[in-house]
Amino acid sequence: MKISRMFLSGTAALALLGTTTACVTDPNTGERKASRTAIGAGVGGTLGYLLGGAIGGDAARIIGAGIGGSAGAVLGKRYDDQIRELDEQTEGTGVEVEEVGDQDAILVRLPDGVTFASGSADINPGFYDTLNVVADSLVKYPNSLVDVYGFTDTTGSDALNQRLSEERAQSVADYLAARGVARSRFATQGFGESYDQLRIKTADGVDEPLNRRVEIKIIPISQDDVVAARGQ
Repeated sequence: MKISRMFLSGTAALALLGTTTACVTDPNTGERKASRTAIGAGVGGTLGYLLGGAIGGDAARIIGAGIGGSAGAVLGKRYDDQIRELDEQTEGTGVEVEEVGDQDAILVRLPDGVTFASGSADINPGFYDTLNVVADSLVKYPNSLVDVYGFTDTTGSDALNQRLSEERAQSVADYLAARGVARSRFATQGFGESYDQLRIKTADGVDEPLNRRVEIKIIPISQDDVVAARGQ
């Protein structure tokens, strides 16, 4: 199982950087690439955006998404089932499935350099099957909000990379919506070159950032959350 709980300190996470890099295969070229590994969210300021609330707040989004009477009083088993199934069904794809906080959210981290080509917001067709697994999970477990975060490497200007990161997040959200996930559940945000914590040495010795990725944060909603949202 590759599920991790995101409670590592920054020091502990940094200590793992040199030892936990895994490889995934580019679906278009067959090339093996280093991927981000499930080391927790303790590096730099990563905890800030992951452990914060839903993008734009959750009350209006809960109402807008129509999450209501079907939301459970207790998240426990539903949450555990979803994270376990996602982990098992994405095994070997380079996707990392991580628990955020104490059942606060599920993070699905799409692999660096495989989901998108450099400078592109077009999803590599070879990655569609993996995203279909994520979409099927979101349809099966409808009582959640979905934040999609986009990132880029450091090639190009800050402004270009900010726009590209936003477009990558939107591309993934659009794809998942096209597979039947209610669009009202989604919010997207781009971080450009930010949160570039992991780097690898290429064959020619270049220190290359691993940051061409998208992260999907699934925020489970309970009946108590629904009641609180309706009361605001």
